[in-house]
Amino acid sequence: MSMDFGYDVVTAEEYERQRLLYGPLADSVRKLIAAGLRTDVDEDTVRNAQASIEAVTEMLERRQRSANVMLHEVTGRPVVWSNPVIGLRNAIAPPMEIHHEDDGRCWSEFALGAAYEGPPGWVHGGICALVLDHILGEAASGGLTQPKFTGTITMRYLRGTPLGPLRAEALIDRTEGAKTYARGSLSDADGATVEAEGVFIVPAWARDAG
Repeated sequence: MSMDFGYDVVTAEEYERQRLLYGPLADSVRKLIAAGLRTDVDEDTVRNAQASIEAVTEMLERRQRSANVMLHEVTGRPVVWSNPVIGLRNAIAPPMEIHHEDDGRCWSEFALGAAYEGPPGWVHGGICALVLDHILGEAASGGLTQPKFTGTITMRYLRGTPLGPLRAEALIDRTEGAKTYARGSLSDADGATVEAEGVFIVPAWARDAG
């Protein structure tokens, strides 16, 4: 079941053009967010920086794209530029690059910095849930190629998750009708920090279409 319900298709060439253009822009905004969180420059510098940021924002707002979802012509995956976990154009996203194995497992190695901090030095628990919800959904939906959405998700916080390099992984446990059960974990160099189990459901409109 492919998620092709009236979505536009983007060619591989156009996808690559946008990736090379907008990826570095998002990286620059990520650096800006990190710098703004920890800066301790003088008042004049702060005000000058604010004016510059507002000028750049106005420049980028001159033309805005539509929010239509596109499908990649080769992979069949949705091009989710705005996704807060994997979105190439979303500076809030780490971003995570998801790797899919032949046995259905998926994983990602990435880093979370100060923008994701809860207690000092530790990742906010809600960010851990966001990351795991997404990677469990990747596993359950065959890499987002099948319409399956989170029904329930259960988190077990084993210990604090430190800021810095992390690994998330997930796999399908079983499938029962319209429900797919997935499980996964978030880990640092010393092992798992959070474990999760989720139920992902094929929505009624997709079942009817199938």
